[in-house]
Amino acid sequence: MRARSNQQDKFDRLIAKYHHPVAIHSERPHLTRRRFFNIAGTGVTASWLASRLPATTVINTTPVQMQNAAQNVIYILLAGAPSHTDTFDLKVINGTTPATFDPATVNGMVFPTGLLPKLAALSSDFTVVRSMQAWALVHSLAQTWTQIGRNPAGVLGNVSPNIGSVVAIEKQAERTPSQVFPTFLALNSNGAAGPGYFPAEYAPFKVTPSTTGLKNTTNPDGQTRFNSRWDFLHHLDDPLRVTSPDGQPMADYDQFYSAAKGMMYNPVVTAAFQYSAAESALYGGTSFGNACILAKQVIGANQGTRYIEITLGGWDMHQNIYAANQLPQLGAQLDNGLSQLITDLKASGDFANTMIVMAGEFGRTVGALTPAKGRDHHPQQFAFFAGAGVTGGKTIGATDATGATTVDPGWSRARIIKPEDIEATIYSAMGINWTTVRYDDPLGRGFYYVPNSDQDIYGPINELWQ
Repeated sequence: MRARSNQQDKFDRLIAKYHHPVAIHSERPHLTRRRFFNIAGTGVTASWLASRLPATTVINTTPVQMQNAAQNVIYILLAGAPSHTDTFDLKVINGTTPATFDPATVNGMVFPTGLLPKLAALSSDFTVVRSMQAWALVHSLAQTWTQIGRNPAGVLGNVSPNIGSVVAIEKQAERTPSQVFPTFLALNSNGAAGPGYFPAEYAPFKVTPSTTGLKNTTNPDGQTRFNSRWDFLHHLDDPLRVTSPDGQPMADYDQFYSAAKGMMYNPVVTAAFQYSAAESALYGGTSFGNACILAKQVIGANQGTRYIEITLGGWDMHQNIYAANQLPQLGAQLDNGLSQLITDLKASGDFANTMIVMAGEFGRTVGALTPAKGRDHHPQQFAFFAGAGVTGGKTIGATDATGATTVDPGWSRARIIKPEDIEATIYSAMGINWTTVRYDDPLGRGFYYVPNSDQDIYGPINELWQ
C-alpha cells in the first residue's frame, strides 16, 4: 500500500509540474483555432506555421521494450460515457440494480450477465482495467483527449493527431503497392479526431456502413470512359500535382484522388465493405454491429488498414438510465456486435494479431441514482482489452465498494491509469516506441507521441500480457 502511495505521490508531483488540469463540466471544451493562434503569437497565421515546418523530421526515442504483439487495433469509443458500475465494474445496489442484470461472478469478476450475456460467455477472452480515471468531465474535451492522448486545450492540442494517424504514419513503410485500403479507417465516427499537423494521407477514412458498400466506387459512364478522363486530367494538370508550386495542399489533393481511384472498380473493396442482411442480423442488426462486420472484413482483406476506430454513442444517461430504451437497449447493441466480432476474429485467426480496445471518455456517478433516475459525470471509468495476446479472464485494478475511486491500481506503476497510459499501451502493442519525439511540429517544440515521455510519466500496461 505504501509503494502505491509513493508512486501516486511521484505521479501527482510530475503532473503538477507539467500541469494536466481536470476540466469541470462548465468549462469550455477546447480552444478555437483563432484562440490557438493568438496564444501561439500575435499575428501568427496558418500559412506562416506551415512555412516553418522543417524540411526533414528529427526523431528522438528512448530505448524501451515493446510488446509488438498486434498487427491491427480496433478502438471502440463509447461516446457519452457509460456507467462503469452498471457494466464492466458492476456494483450491486439493493433496490437500485435491476434484477434483469442477473449479477454473477465470472472469472472472478462480478458481471451483469443479464445485460451483457454474450460477453459474459466470452469473459475468458478479455481483460477489464478498473483503475482508470479521466482527466476531464466535458464530453467533447474528454472524447478528443482519448483519441489524441493529451489535453486538447494544450498548446499543441489543435494540431495533435489521432492515435490512429500516428499508427498510420509509423506503418506507412510497411504498406505494399497492392494495398489500397487506408491505413486508418473510422466507422460511424464522423466526429473522429483528425491527423493534426500530419499530412492528409494519414487522416481517418470515415465510413458509415451500408449493405451496398462504399459509394462512388464506379462511374455512370463506365470504367473505360472514366480511365480516359483520368489520363486526360493528369495530362492537363500534373505540373500542379507533382512538386506543385502551391505546396502541400496540392499534394494532399492529388493523394486523395489517387487513393480514391485505387478503391474504384476493385472487387476486394466490394467484398470488404459490403455485407448481407443476414450478416447484419447476426451482429444485432444495428449500425454498431454493421461497423463490427466491416472491421472484421477489412482486417481479413489485409489491404493495409491497421487501425480502425468505431464509435458507439448514446451513453450520456442523466435520466431514466434503466428504461428499456436506455442502458438495456444500448447494452444489447454492444453485446451483440462486440461478442460476434470477437467470435469471428477467433474463427479467422485474426484475433491473435488484433487488439480490441474499448473505453468511454469518463464514467458516471455511483451509488443511488439521481432524482432524475440517471447518473451524472464522474472521473472513475473502465477500459476493455482483448486479442493480440492479451491474457483474458481477469481484471486489473479495483475500486472501492461503490466504484467511486481506485483502491488498487493493479499494475507496476502503482497509480491510477490515465488515457495517456492507454495510448502508450496501443503503441507498445503495435511495436511503436511510445517515447518518440518528432521535431516536425508547427511550433518546433517537439511532438511527443505520449506527452512528456522523456520524464517517464506514462507507460504501457504490460500486465495485460501477464
